Formats: sequence, C-alpha cells, structure tokens
Amino acid sequence: MSSGRKLFRLGNTVNSIDAAKGTLYLTDPVLRLCLTLANLSRALYFICDNVLWARNVGLIHDIGKDRWSMNAMRYYFFSLVMNLARDAYVIAQLMVKKSQEKQYQQKANQHLSDSPDVASVIIPPLDAFLLLLIESLRSHPALALDTIKNLCDIFLPLDKLGIYQTNAGLVGICGLVSSFVGILSVLKPNLKIKP
Repeated sequence: MSSGRKLFRLGNTVNSIDAAKGTLYLTDPVLRLCLTLANLSRALYFICDNVLWARNVGLIHDIGKDRWSMNAMRYYFFSLVMNLARDAYVIAQLMVKKSQEKQYQQKANQHLSDSPDVASVIIPPLDAFLLLLIESLRSHPALALDTIKNLCDIFLPLDKLGIYQTNAGLVGICGLVSSFVGILSVLKPNLKIKP
C-alpha cells in the first residue's frame, strides 16, 4: 500500500521544480527566497523519496536505504523551515499593518479597559501581542491554517533526525491535524495560501 501511494507521488518532483521556477519572479525578496528554497528542497525530498520507492519495488538495488531516508528527511525539514519562515514573515507584516488600523486600536483599548484583571495577570505587552496576533490571523484564515499545518508537519522530521525526540502518539496526532488541514484546503481553495 505504501509503495502504491508513493507511485502516485512520482510527479511531485516536477511540480515542485515548476513551483520553484514560478517563485523566482516574486517581487518580495524574502518571499522569493523562502518559497524558492522551500520548493527546491521539496523537489530534492521527492527525488530521494522516489529513489527509495524504486529500491523498495526492486528497480534499484545498490543504494543505502538509511542514508537516502535521512537525506529525504533533511530536505523535508529544510522545506518546512523555509515555509515556516515565510509564514512568520507574512504574519509579521500583517501584524504591523493591523496595528496601524484605527479599528484595531479601538478594539485593543476596549479589550484592556474591559478586562483590567486579565491585563494585570498577563504581562500587558504579551497580552497586546497575543491580541494582535489573533486578530491578524483571524482576518487571514489561509495563513493561519498553513502555519498550523507546517507546525504539525515539522514534528516528523524533528523526530526522525533526532533533533527533538517525541513519541509516536504526538507525531500521529500532528499528522492527523496536518492531513485534515490539507483536505480542508483542497475542499475550500480559498483556504489555500498564495503564493
């Protein structure tokens, strides 16, 4: 079943390279760098994955499975890090823009005056930061979902590479959440982040 699933992923390398070519023309240099590196790294991940598939079905015999598997995880990890860097960059831009809106400033002042007890328990700058973050992500659900998906996905390579050891249960739950978000973005294309 796993080999059959990987057979359907053979074209993903070409899709990732094509996506990398498309991101080379983005005007924002940070987005261009993050997305191009993420797509190229994803293409390298799929190449390693395809080689592993070919070994599993008996098309290739003389390769080290462990070495190729670790290289695949490294490329996958780097792709996720670049996607998270893009998410963080876009979130920061949205937060700056949102903080300058008059409507948000009124809402923040109202929040602080309505709940002074909460503001005194939580550090006021942290409370203001969290409110700004939530308001920014609320107005851009595609970005929020992409960030959640990337954060969930990163636990698998972190575990496999030995960077952050966790248990199979957490990796499974994160995989389930990531799959649910991926299905949701396919069913509702407006929830898919662009670019």
